[in-house]
Amino acid sequence: MQTITKYLALVVLCLIVQLINAQDTIQNENNKHKIEELKTIKERIKEEEKSFLKTEVEAINLRLENGDITNVEAEKLKKEAAQKRALNIENRITIVNNKIELLERNEDGYTIANEEETDKVGFSIGEEGSFAGFNINGKKNKPKKYDVRTTTDLVLAFGLNNAIVEGDNLDNSPYKFGGSRFFEIGWAWKTRVFKNSNFLRLKYGYSVQINGLKPKDNMYFVKQGDQTVLEEFPENLKKSKLSITNLVFPLHFELGPSKRIDKDSYFRYSTDNKFKIGLGGYAGFNIGTRQKLKYELDGERIKDKQKRGFNTTNLVYGLSGYIAIDDIALYVKYDLSPIFKDQVIDQNNISVGVRFDVD
Repeated sequence: MQTITKYLALVVLCLIVQLINAQDTIQNENNKHKIEELKTIKERIKEEEKSFLKTEVEAINLRLENGDITNVEAEKLKKEAAQKRALNIENRITIVNNKIELLERNEDGYTIANEEETDKVGFSIGEEGSFAGFNINGKKNKPKKYDVRTTTDLVLAFGLNNAIVEGDNLDNSPYKFGGSRFFEIGWAWKTRVFKNSNFLRLKYGYSVQINGLKPKDNMYFVKQGDQTVLEEFPENLKKSKLSITNLVFPLHFELGPSKRIDKDSYFRYSTDNKFKIGLGGYAGFNIGTRQKLKYELDGERIKDKQKRGFNTTNLVYGLSGYIAIDDIALYVKYDLSPIFKDQVIDQNNISVGVRFDVD
């Protein structure tokens, strides 16, 4: 029995030794593979920095052609850019060489733990797409584009909503002031119209607009054939609201001063804390209409949500404008298309509120 135990122990020991040797062999092979990868990265660093230098020189030449700088200034900027890229190559390759030496010196199973690959981390400081001098998520450093004529904004607006009834004024509207509201969210692109001036911009994009109408005097909407009318509800309404959701494509001409910010290899126009006016309109289509009623019946609270067409206009279009300081604006929009189609008396939606254009 003791002899069998000794043999078993010997077999287990041999297996353990083989596993350790196999692991070391695998690790050594992995290290050799990493060394080859790092050598390839060294060449990639050179090509990358040369590409960046080419882009920077092109930006300097464009500034020279536009008369923003003199020949002497252009040559000085090119020399500085070349020196910076040469130092970048030297520093980045030194880091890679240190890693190679570390792996070659420790071929017996040594690993570099918790370190990002050199080709996934940028070492240029202060460039776009970086945080604290390093790129995140494997993004490469790139020089800023010399001139960016188109930027983007998130559009958010909300406020009061109502309707102008044909032949009547807003004071006699059948809808509650304050209770009727609108909400808009969308995405906009803003493009500078002229090459050397940012005074006029074209702003365009898409938005979802939700226009709400709350009838007065216990009234609610009823569809009667091709007509939509207000009728008194048989019970005491706690809430009566019609919500109309439209997908629209706004277009505005935005006017206002801006500040030009010049850097060594690029420039930007800024409208921060500047006054601006936007005038234009929108067009789109209705994507949903819903009426919500709340009331009590025999002591029970009822919530009735009616998703119907209610004869609302399918194609919507209108005028809109805003007056802003920085990113906050007073916003007005008016539907030229009637709320309900084929009506004896037309009603047109009007909204007033605040708008935020967040870049």
